[in-house]
Amino acid sequence: MLFRVRDGIGESQIASAIQALEALKVIPGLIEWTIRRSQDERKGVVVVQNSLFETRQALADFAAHPLHKVSADLLRTMADWWIGDYEEG
Repeated sequence: MLFRVRDGIGESQIASAIQALEALKVIPGLIEWTIRRSQDERKGVVVVQNSLFETRQALADFAAHPLHKVSADLLRTMADWWIGDYEEG
């Protein structure tokens, strides 16, 4: 997932968003959870989320989790995002 932070959002807000995303790694069903700020900021600030779930159901449970809803509400106010979900195997 890519979060393109809207212009004019301050560094403290970006840091809070990254912290909110990092906090999601405790949700059951995750195999991998990586959050990084892109080093290339020629087109603005982009936060990258890379995740791997145990099952499709784990992904659905993650999306419904209260911590996920809190972070989604926060990011909705400051970023646009693009999601690419796919299944291995």
